[in-house]
Amino acid sequence: MSTEFALPRFDNTLGALLIGFAVSATAFGMLTIQVYIYYRRFPQDKAAYKALAALIWSISFVDQAFIGYGVYFYTITNYLDPLPLTTGKPQWTLIVQMTLGAVVGAIVKACFTLRVWRFSYRNWWLTGFLFLMVLAHLGTVTAFTVKCFEMPSFVYMIALKSLGSLSLGIGVVTDVSIAAALCFYLQKMRSSHLTGDPMINTLIIYAVNTGLLTSTISLSTLVLFNIMPTNFIFICMYFVLSKLYAISFLATLNTRQIIRGRGTDREEGKTTSFNMVTESMRPSVQMPIQLPTPTIRGEYRQMSPEVVTRNP
Repeated sequence: MSTEFALPRFDNTLGALLIGFAVSATAFGMLTIQVYIYYRRFPQDKAAYKALAALIWSISFVDQAFIGYGVYFYTITNYLDPLPLTTGKPQWTLIVQMTLGAVVGAIVKACFTLRVWRFSYRNWWLTGFLFLMVLAHLGTVTAFTVKCFEMPSFVYMIALKSLGSLSLGIGVVTDVSIAAALCFYLQKMRSSHLTGDPMINTLIIYAVNTGLLTSTISLSTLVLFNIMPTNFIFICMYFVLSKLYAISFLATLNTRQIIRGRGTDREEGKTTSFNMVTESMRPSVQMPIQLPTPTIRGEYRQMSPEVVTRNP
């Protein structure tokens, strides 16, 4: 007596894994370039910043290695064997990869939340809410990872749709909330200046672009997970998400001097605080100062007698 099972479609399973791995590898290469530029451009930056950049890159490296091993397992180790995709337990590296990606995202979101804390005159209520959202997202991803280890096969992913949707939804809300808070307080800061500050406009554009990109990928992953939870298309989107968080963080570090308009020729100096392009952005009203205007009579009195006698 033979057991019948439906063969999976390789285009939305193995094909999605290969595409996700390729795009994720490209994003990891961009991240590596950003890290190299950071260490070369800011050799005397604070040790805490260097350690944070190294930590993000290291976690992303392990994350990419786990993705590569999972793709190798399904395409090479089990070549022409569809059983692991249908009745086998999910590959453990693909499961752990979800938590690693969430850790990278949590670190980056926490750093951006600190920017909200500084721009909002140290608003503890808003900052606390954003930190709780970051921790809630990390906690739900961890719970989802534990549940995935208990699944006998990918077919049972439907049973985790509620938990997975909750986790992805919290991530989308967190990204949008951080970007909206940054834009709100930057706009408020710009209105307090007598003249428009180009640097504030640039920071608003950075905040919108960063939040929009990560929110779009998170929302796409959420939609695909609810529509097609039994294939790997949503996993393909999730592969890239953590790399985008890391790239946005390193890009923010690398553009600190450029946004201030000082160029990159004297960036070997040590930074004073972890404001990430915000230390010169104190939310205060700049009042114009009337300087004394020198008069001809005053200049004449300040001249020496020798100079006066030389004049006709």
